[in-house]
Amino acid sequence: MRIGELATEAGVTTKTVRYYESLGLLPEADRTASGYRSYDGAALERLRFVRDAQATGLSLTEIRSIVELKDQGDRSCEHTRELLHRHLHELDEQIERLRVARAALAELASRADDVDPADCTDPHRCQVIEGSVA
Repeated sequence: MRIGELATEAGVTTKTVRYYESLGLLPEADRTASGYRSYDGAALERLRFVRDAQATGLSLTEIRSIVELKDQGDRSCEHTRELLHRHLHELDEQIERLRVARAALAELASRADDVDPADCTDPHRCQVIEGSVA
């Protein structure tokens, strides 16, 4: 199949296909006599894998490391497991930072609810935010 068909089947753009190929995520396509790229079903499966792996939060570099293991005939399960656990840990840390930020914002919003606008006399500062950052 040609690049447009491959891209459509995988749900990506032709530009994405070319980019993934340039990064080594897809093997270089065969060329027809007229110079068009020609892809087979294996390229479609690889492209779908890259797309799905990226949707899990893996970076293209991480995906390439999995693809390279596969291309060498190695099993990638342990490597993939480590990558996913690292991302899970990073996500948990990010969620905790968001919880802390949300609590601080909720406190500030509550403070804003209790402020009397008539008391706001400083033309340069908002009394709600004044002194709220520690």
